[in-house]
Amino acid sequence: MNTMQQDFRPRGIHWLALALLVLVWGSSFILIKRGLDAFSSFEVGALRIAISFLVLSPLLIWHLKKVPRKKLMYFLLAGIIGNGLPPFLFAIAQTVIDSYMAGVLNSLTPLFTLVLGVLFFGIRTRWINVLGVILGLGGAIGLLTVANGGELNNMWYGMLAIAAAVCYATNMNLIKQYLSGFSALTITSVAFMFIGIPSLIYLFAGSDMIHVLTYDPRGWQSLGYIAILAVVGTALAMIIHNWLIRQTSALFTSTVTYLMPVVSIMWGVADGEVFLLVSLLWIALILLGVYLANKRRNKGEGKEKS
Repeated sequence: MNTMQQDFRPRGIHWLALALLVLVWGSSFILIKRGLDAFSSFEVGALRIAISFLVLSPLLIWHLKKVPRKKLMYFLLAGIIGNGLPPFLFAIAQTVIDSYMAGVLNSLTPLFTLVLGVLFFGIRTRWINVLGVILGLGGAIGLLTVANGGELNNMWYGMLAIAAAVCYATNMNLIKQYLSGFSALTITSVAFMFIGIPSLIYLFAGSDMIHVLTYDPRGWQSLGYIAILAVVGTALAMIIHNWLIRQTSALFTSTVTYLMPVVSIMWGVADGEVFLLVSLLWIALILLGVYLANKRRNKGEGKEKS
């Protein structure tokens, strides 16, 4: 059993990194929304990946040398599951649902992280941590229900955002289990190699990107928002994210998504999206879930079986 998964003690630097990810990724949904002003959902997803790849490409040759050939499959999976699918899934979902709602649905990630970790990656956990995940999930569902007037509208588009959360959760466990011996820069740059090149090919050979930039007056502005999302919200944030997984645990890192709705809601309200004050009660429940999900074993408790 991985003792880091069970007994690590988050330090100040870990909480600081977590807070930075909350701010950056909580702002990503409004940036996706602005990117959709001019580009299609597939173009937004591909641009996000391609720009991130170009930013990371100077690091690629150096870090690729550190990867044994037998490990490349795990980098491929990390690229597709953790970095390739979610940008498209969220962009498609946000053609219908509000930006802050996408942030709320993304907070399902810790639940899937725990379930997948227990089922497939040999992760052990305590009942109090499970309770924390459930409470956090309940808070997220409460926010979603309030936002939709008591009904889950646009179910299929919401399911796409949930599918992205499953992808993130799978990737967190995958990195912790199979790639923990590599640096955050190595994981991020090599993973993007597998998805960046196909994204570039699609943008220049199969999309309307050039036409939009040439004739749509919103084109360059939307591209600017996507560039910010790609450079800060994807490339740099994924480096911090992968470092945090290696330093702590997949479950601790995934709790960033509990707090992201707070930031995404603030951006949504500023952009004219409707938000009710009663939702603050659900946010409090989410924060309680974060605390319980990361609660360590008391010294007086017996050791867990390995």
